[in-house]
Amino acid sequence: MLREARDLGFDYVELSHGTRISLLPGILEAVEAGEIKVSSLHNFCPLPIGVNHAAPNLYQFSAERQRERELAHRYTLKTIDLAQRVNARVVVLHLGSIDMKNYTDKLLDLTTRGQRNSPKYDKLCFEMDEKREAKKHGFFERTCDMLKQLLPEAEARGIKLGAENRQAVEELPIESDFLPMLRGLASPNLVYWHDTGHAQIKENLGLTSHLMHLESLQDYLGGFHIHDVQFPGRDHCVPGTGTIDFAALKAFVRPEHLKVFELSPRLSADEVRQGVAHIKAIWGD
Repeated sequence: MLREARDLGFDYVELSHGTRISLLPGILEAVEAGEIKVSSLHNFCPLPIGVNHAAPNLYQFSAERQRERELAHRYTLKTIDLAQRVNARVVVLHLGSIDMKNYTDKLLDLTTRGQRNSPKYDKLCFEMDEKREAKKHGFFERTCDMLKQLLPEAEARGIKLGAENRQAVEELPIESDFLPMLRGLASPNLVYWHDTGHAQIKENLGLTSHLMHLESLQDYLGGFHIHDVQFPGRDHCVPGTGTIDFAALKAFVRPEHLKVFELSPRLSADEVRQGVAHIKAIWGD
């Protein structure tokens, strides 16, 4: 797996939340032999024993059940430990969700059918926003408490925690809560992790401005998940084949930011190379 990434021209990889514990010996061997370097890990990595599929939301920081939060804490610490072992700089985190009905799929369905500007759509958005604001406090507070517990461990190991923006309206943090959270926790080891596809889906739904959201958090930016979106919500596409204006994002890209291509496994090697070339032509190396 790692040699395939290297043969595609990548010197670094992100170990993702689909990494089974049985793969660790081979990964560590490749890293120690200098065949590949690891830039970042995506929580939870490795997967808990007995879990064999990608499960970034398996245990949520925001969960009402204390036992689930304890498991989220335990397996995040294991991810931080592995990050230190492979000399990765960042652990990317999903920060939880609000227990409410699924509005995201309904909004995507209406948008797909050309009804984004309809009274029905506006009513659904108003209902979603009202319910979300009424319910979010406890969930978001538990998420922030979890980060407070994890940050001293990350700081001690020299690992940054990347708070990732999410595509679902039920997931945390809500865009307007990122800046207060980052300012309030005030740790140099807590950074914003910008997923280009997730931000674009929110823009395609008419909920946020991709560019303005990124601009507002540029001082906290640690890295990117890079992929494109075919309207309105098909993500992990080849950069340059969807609706994202990568040229407009260039102003906020710095050499020190990590740039991770998060592409669909259905893509061919040539499509991956095409996407990388597209980004390099706009953002540079």
